[in-house]
Amino acid sequence: MITTRRRAALRTATVLVTAGALIGGLAACAGGGDSPEPAASIPAEGVDDGSTLTLWTRAPMERQANLLVDAYNESHKNQVELTVVPNDDYVAKVGAAAGASGLPDLFAADIVYVPNWVEQGLFADITDQIDSLDYKDSINKGHLSAGTYEGQEHVLPFVLDLSMLMWNKELFAEAGLDPEKAPETLAEFSEAAQAIQALGKDGVSGTSAGLNCGGCLVFTWFPSVWASGDQVMNEEGTESLLNSEAAQEVYSTWKELYDAGAVAPGSADETGPTWVAGFQEGKVGIMPYPATLLSGLEFDAGVAGLPGVDGGASTFVGGDGIGISKDSKLSAQAWNFLSWMMSDDAQVQVLAKDGNAVSRSDLANNEYSSEDPRLVTINEVAGEGDTPVALQFQQAFNAPGSPWLTLVRNAVLEGTDTVDADNDEITAVLGE
Repeated sequence: MITTRRRAALRTATVLVTAGALIGGLAACAGGGDSPEPAASIPAEGVDDGSTLTLWTRAPMERQANLLVDAYNESHKNQVELTVVPNDDYVAKVGAAAGASGLPDLFAADIVYVPNWVEQGLFADITDQIDSLDYKDSINKGHLSAGTYEGQEHVLPFVLDLSMLMWNKELFAEAGLDPEKAPETLAEFSEAAQAIQALGKDGVSGTSAGLNCGGCLVFTWFPSVWASGDQVMNEEGTESLLNSEAAQEVYSTWKELYDAGAVAPGSADETGPTWVAGFQEGKVGIMPYPATLLSGLEFDAGVAGLPGVDGGASTFVGGDGIGISKDSKLSAQAWNFLSWMMSDDAQVQVLAKDGNAVSRSDLANNEYSSEDPRLVTINEVAGEGDTPVALQFQQAFNAPGSPWLTLVRNAVLEGTDTVDADNDEITAVLGE
C-alpha cells in the first residue's frame, strides 16, 4: 500500500543550497492540515486508466527524461506531462511547491538531496510496491539506500550518472601508452597523465579537475577511496573519514600532478560549469568523467572504473532518484509509470538503446551494451560503486566554501598540513 508520512516537525533543511527558500516553504507545509489518507491497495503494475500525471525533473536529466516520458506516453493510456526546471532553480521550486501542497505527482531529485527530502516527508512510502518487484535485488542499491528512511523505501533510480575513468586513446598512443589498457592504480593514473603532458602539445593537458567545485570532487575522488577499501563517512553520515591513508594518497597524487603542471590550466578556479569541457574537446588525456557524457564524445575513449591506491575500482553512483510526491492524488497511476520505468522494456529499449547506464544489474549486458564493451563496463562498475548518504551532505561537501573544498584546496593547492583539522570541520557540519 502506498502511504504518505507527515513529520511532526520538519528537520531544518541546511542540506540544501537554497535552504532559505525551502525552509520557508516547508514551514508552511508543517502548519497545514492533516496528511492525505493512505491510497487504496493497487495492482502490482499500478493503474493505467487515461489519467494525466505531472512529473518534474532538473535540466541535466532532460534528455533521458524526455526519452522515458515519450516512450511511456506512446504505449500507455496515462499521459505524463513533463516539466524541466533549470538546475539552479530546482530546489527552490520544490520547496515552494511542498509548502503549498502543490508538488507534482512524480518528481526526481539529485540523489544527494534525496535523504533529506525523504526525511522531510516529501515522498510517498512505496515500500510494498518496490518489495513486490521480482527483480528488486538487482536495482541499484545506492539509490534505494538513499531513499530509505526508518526501513521504508521512497524512491527508485531515475537516471544513473556514474563517475568513470576515461582517456583519449589517440593521445595515449602518441604518449607511448597502451590505449586499450586502463591504469589500474592511482600511481598508474598519475604516470599516464604526466606522459601525456610530456608530449608538449599546444593546449593539451595530462588531466583536469574542478578544484573549486566540491560536487565535482566528491563525484570523482570519493571512488578512489572506496576502491582502496576505505569509507568517506561513517554509516550514519555524521562523521567524516577523509583523513584516512587512502584519502591522503588521493590528495598527494593530485598535488603531484598539479605541481608538475599536468592539470589543465584553470582547474584551480573551476567551479563546475566547464569542468569537463577540455576532455570533450580532446584537449585532456585522462580524467574521471561522467558516464552520461560518453555518447557525446567525438573521439575514441577508453572507459574503466576509478582506481584505488593499490588497485580495485569504484564509482560514485550519482544521478537522480524519483518517487511519488506526498501531494499526489494519483498514486496508483504514478506507480504505473514507475513500475514501467524499471521494466526490461524501459531500461533496455529506452535507456540502454540511447547509450545510458541501466539501473538494474541483471540487465547490465544487454543487446545494446553488448555492442560496446565500454557500456558493459559502466553497467558492471555501477554495482561496485556507492552513493554516500548524509542529511548535511550539501553543506559539508557541495556548497561553495564547504569544509571539504577547504580540505582539498589546502592539501592540493596550498600544501598545508591541515587534513586532520579540515576533516574535523567536515564532521562538525555533518553533525549539525
